[in-house]
Amino acid sequence: MTDHDGTLVRLNRLSLGGSARPQHTAARSRNRRPQQARAQPSAGDPPPAPAPAAALMEDSSQQRAPRTGGEVAAPADPELPRLTVTQVEQMKVEARAADIYRVLFGAAPNTKSIMLELWRDQHIEYLTHGLSRPWLCYWMVHPLALLDEVLDDDLEDDIVDFLARCQDKDGGYGGGPGQLPHLATTYAAVNTLVTIGSERALSSINRDKLYEFMLRMKDESGAFRMHDGGEMDVRASYTAISVASLVNILDVELAKGVGDFIARCQTYEGGIAGEPYAEAHGGYTFCGLAALILLNKAEKLDLPSLIDWVAFRQGVECGFQGRTNKLVDGCYSFWQGAAIALTQKLVMIVDEQLKSSYSCKKPSGGDASGASPSGSTSEKSSSAVNYTKFGFDFIQRSNQIGPLFHNIALQQYILLCAQVLEGGLRDKPGKNRDHYHSCYCLSGLSVSQYSAMTDSDSCPLPQHVLGPYSNLLEPVHPLYNVVLDKYHTAYEFFSKE
Repeated sequence: MTDHDGTLVRLNRLSLGGSARPQHTAARSRNRRPQQARAQPSAGDPPPAPAPAAALMEDSSQQRAPRTGGEVAAPADPELPRLTVTQVEQMKVEARAADIYRVLFGAAPNTKSIMLELWRDQHIEYLTHGLSRPWLCYWMVHPLALLDEVLDDDLEDDIVDFLARCQDKDGGYGGGPGQLPHLATTYAAVNTLVTIGSERALSSINRDKLYEFMLRMKDESGAFRMHDGGEMDVRASYTAISVASLVNILDVELAKGVGDFIARCQTYEGGIAGEPYAEAHGGYTFCGLAALILLNKAEKLDLPSLIDWVAFRQGVECGFQGRTNKLVDGCYSFWQGAAIALTQKLVMIVDEQLKSSYSCKKPSGGDASGASPSGSTSEKSSSAVNYTKFGFDFIQRSNQIGPLFHNIALQQYILLCAQVLEGGLRDKPGKNRDHYHSCYCLSGLSVSQYSAMTDSDSCPLPQHVLGPYSNLLEPVHPLYNVVLDKYHTAYEFFSKE
């Protein structure tokens, strides 16, 4: 066994939950998230090891390890606060990440390059098995497209045929043939067909019936229901608006009231909840922001507050958490990473809101009428508005500012803590791989690689891609999470309809 092989085996053992040394943890401050700006590394070097976790490991011999299980752990000292189960799990995750990063920092330069390599062949092999349901189709076809892997014609035809059987006669797609049409699986099915990108795939979408289905899901409050009699939340609004925009059926009737509903879901923290008065969540934050951009109404949100909340969800493990005081999760590499990357093109609105904040605590979202600060047309005269053009114009804009998160650190988390040696990606070290996390970890990796670009037509510089430059993935359209080339093909196809 070579030194390289030995290092990778050790890294794999650590990522599965093992340790290079006994792990004892100490009680720490509950204010775990860093409160200052993160300095960017130069020339694509990995960021330093997470200091809190490293200090935790070094000082551990003086403290008792907290118990695991369903009860809270007893403190080592009666004067120390009791630890919750979540705090104990957080310490374990930080310690595992610190062990993995310690292996990287102790390795020889040529070994570091191997450790930071994206294992394309293994991921492709893993992702090509199990194409059997709309969500699974999307979670596999999309990351394969990110890896620039081309499906053979027979497999593409099989997927198109299967999704055609999932399409309801009254519009929308169910989770399987004969199942109730649902906005989430409609989003997955349409994104899959757009990613395949053939004329047969794109023309298989019954847009007239799809529009009727979406009108039936529309509530008078402005929100959408996920299915007949189903829940109304920001996720439903996003999937409806995203699909309608992508296939060029978005109009004033579908758009009416959506912006006001989403604005009511922004919380005091700055993130967006699934519904009014609920807890801010990374998935809903992306969905709400992306939907409002597609409607050209991003100014309805308090963007400075949103940016602040998302930025501080990136923790010492280098990945993102989905909610305040929750554990890091690889899927938020996209949900949080893409949300904050979107704001890099919204700096003019952010500046206006910051200026107005001196005289008004919260920016006036306005109602459905009147011109918006970003130049959108009022809904009173929106019969002539080409909503589909908003998604196209947005991606043509250059980033108006550099990354607002630590893009190199996020790549480090994905490559070292989320990759599985046998192929596929996962939530965090110690968890199993799955297709959902493979899809969104790779999507987040692409977003972080391209986030430092200032010209929308250029390629990332080597210092913005951690590891060998062969790690560079295909760019995505972050509003829809489809590969950019596939989006342009679909835009041209549906613009003719």
